[in-house]
Amino acid sequence: MTKYGRSPWIDRAPASRVPSYPKYRGKTDMDVAIIGGGIVGCTAAYAFAMAGARVALLEADRVGRGTTAFSNGWISDDPGARLADVERVMGLRAARQGWQAWRRASLDFISLIRRLNIKCDLEPCGLLVAATGGDAVQLLKEQKARKAAGLGAPALTARALADEAAINASSAMRLRDGATLDPYRATIGLAAAAAARGAQIFEKTAVRKTTFNRKIAVVHTAEGSLTVRRVIVATGTPTALFKSLQRHFWFKSAYTVVTDKVPGKIRQALGKRAMVIRDSATPPHIIRWIDDERIMVNGADAEAVIPRLRDKTIVQRTGQLMYELSTIYPDVSGIQPEYGWESPYALTAEGLPYFGGHRNFPFHLFAFGDASHNLTGAYLASRIFVRNFLDERDPADDAFTFTR
Repeated sequence: MTKYGRSPWIDRAPASRVPSYPKYRGKTDMDVAIIGGGIVGCTAAYAFAMAGARVALLEADRVGRGTTAFSNGWISDDPGARLADVERVMGLRAARQGWQAWRRASLDFISLIRRLNIKCDLEPCGLLVAATGGDAVQLLKEQKARKAAGLGAPALTARALADEAAINASSAMRLRDGATLDPYRATIGLAAAAAARGAQIFEKTAVRKTTFNRKIAVVHTAEGSLTVRRVIVATGTPTALFKSLQRHFWFKSAYTVVTDKVPGKIRQALGKRAMVIRDSATPPHIIRWIDDERIMVNGADAEAVIPRLRDKTIVQRTGQLMYELSTIYPDVSGIQPEYGWESPYALTAEGLPYFGGHRNFPFHLFAFGDASHNLTGAYLASRIFVRNFLDERDPADDAFTFTR
């Protein structure tokens, strides 16, 4: 029976290994308060702790059990947007810097997880971007734009793509620097690493409001407050606390399905399974394997629905994705979905996220609008935040500002 609205990452986590953190109470002076305990917040907590800052992370529910638990568990060197489109809006220099920063972040994030020895099934895994449905011309334009920007994206012929990934497409480009992992275990591992280096982590601690004056900001919870120099808002989208920023975004939902175990004979016919595949459909499908036995497909993006329609929509989109997967891999027809869920996100006009401050909120730094459907932005945001805190500007950060 399909498990709708549930996360396989949560379901398979041993209860004995799930950490528990206290609720925040009292009044404290800190350097940094982080709102949100997903992978962005926990990565930022580790980065600030390593920089010597006194940092507290406040999670309204449980660490890693929000949006992170419903991600597809993928670190990519590609931010998901088309370079050619971003270049038209932001210019070649800013677009190139954004792509280069994303690639560096993917490599550094993978290295960090390995260095911390976080047990999260981390496996190297590149990306194949496949031109399906007659989109070979668009893919060729994208490859030319990347080549002109000094960004490598080797082409694959239709035959090479069929041999490697069993995908019927006219052409593809290959991106090599990425990995797959269990995002929940990665997040709780980062939280534990941050705590070991002095970060204070609190669960069941919702933030009611933030206030500020010329010198400091104050984060208010139900049972206390923190006076800080920086407030990091790592909630992915503007919550009611920052409603005025919602005008910068379009609010969407992506949907994800994990199949039942694919029989061995069928698995052998579906390529090498060592790559993530993103096709050129609108919206695109992102396909990866879990445990070399189950297929995960992400896609069917649409406008966010109202809460009362959410459950019905998840069921409908799960069926839609299974059908669309069968058109890509006909051999999987008849295999049932084991999980189906929704992943809300915010989309910016340029396609790149906003990581940084906004003039209306002094001392605040935001991580909003990451529509890449991969986790690399968590690490990149953490580095941008720390550089801001230490007043160590990097020109590449300008590609991710509200003022770009």
